[in-house]
Amino acid sequence: MSDSEDAKAVRDWWRTAIIDMAPGRIAFRGRPVQDLIGNLGFGQMIWLMLRGDVPGEAQARLLECALVAGVDHGPQAPSIAAARMAATCGLGLNNVMATGVNMLGDVHGGAGEQCAGLYYDIAGRLDAGSAMQAAVTGGLADWRAAHGKIVSGFGHRFHKPVDPRAPRLMALVRDAAQAGTVSGRFADIGEAVQAEIGRQRGSPIAMNIDGATAVIFCELGFPAPLARGLFCLSRSVGILAHGWEQMQQGGRNKGPVPPAYLPRFSPD
Repeated sequence: MSDSEDAKAVRDWWRTAIIDMAPGRIAFRGRPVQDLIGNLGFGQMIWLMLRGDVPGEAQARLLECALVAGVDHGPQAPSIAAARMAATCGLGLNNVMATGVNMLGDVHGGAGEQCAGLYYDIAGRLDAGSAMQAAVTGGLADWRAAHGKIVSGFGHRFHKPVDPRAPRLMALVRDAAQAGTVSGRFADIGEAVQAEIGRQRGSPIAMNIDGATAVIFCELGFPAPLARGLFCLSRSVGILAHGWEQMQQGGRNKGPVPPAYLPRFSPD
């Protein structure tokens, strides 16, 4: 391999269309950073980095609504509890945040991705000619066969009968659809899924934060896996705030419950 071939191999090791960085030059997706600073909001910047273009202000506002809604759910949420425990172990904020984010998996934090996948599947069935009811019932049946009885994005162990975040987000989606910012198609799908789950169980069920934000992410055209990544960005704000608060409160080696309450020993 010649010297020029070696150099090309090194330069091609990490190929990226995201950033062009060299001494004295930083450009994101071809846009100089100095032109973005002061002119682009954080939601627009997230969009630019992920998708390569700059969204309109109305699109960015709707994305930010989803991000704002998911920032925190209190210390009973595993990601927040883990972050606060990490803070009492003498870790720095970066380690505290990493601990919390690493708790966001398929069950806690990943529901938005799974729900978005369901919505996209139903949309595909509609595109293939199915009526809404058939698309929803078929999509739900296949989803449950793959994932189990509980449908991500619907129901909540605390917020019954309504998750207060969901109606507000859905109203904003409807406003955005009326303004032509989004189609409203996935709002229809989400509400149809909610109604069908309620019909099958014989009582209404709440759409939760994951179901509502999945509507927004689908309306804006984000692939389902990015719903999880965007939720991680959102929840990182709450993780940071709780980690910092715990550092101010002090405490050392705090476990999940006060030391007077020990786990039950059960040899069975």
